Amino acid sequence: MKMVKAIIRPDFLEALKDEILENGIGGMTVSSVHGCGRQNGWKEYYRGNEIIMNIVPKIQCEFAVCDDEVDKLIDVITSVCRTGDVGDGKIFVEPLERVIRIRTGEQGPDAL
Repeated sequence: MKMVKAIIRPDFLEALKDEILENGIGGMTVSSVHGCGRQNGWKEYYRGNEIIMNIVPKIQCEFAVCDDEVDKLIDVITSVCRTGDVGDGKIFVEPLERVIRIRTGEQGPDAL
């Protein structure tokens, strides 16, 4: 099992959600996050002083999936969220040691 985290532009959330459901990929957890990277942000002026706003709002989507679903999930995320411009985001894939469904006590892939 793997934990896939995708940091994406906020305006792609609805399209990604629709595509995830259409492709039968389990569920996802969504969080509003802020960060900086190569996008560099933008300039604003406050009381005549230039301020670099390099902490940019993003959306973090997390997916717990079986190993055989990882490549399909990555394909869906990149096809929906790629513009080709700096700031499209990142995808992180991490091993997921254990999953337990609280309601039933199921463990492993059955708990996904």
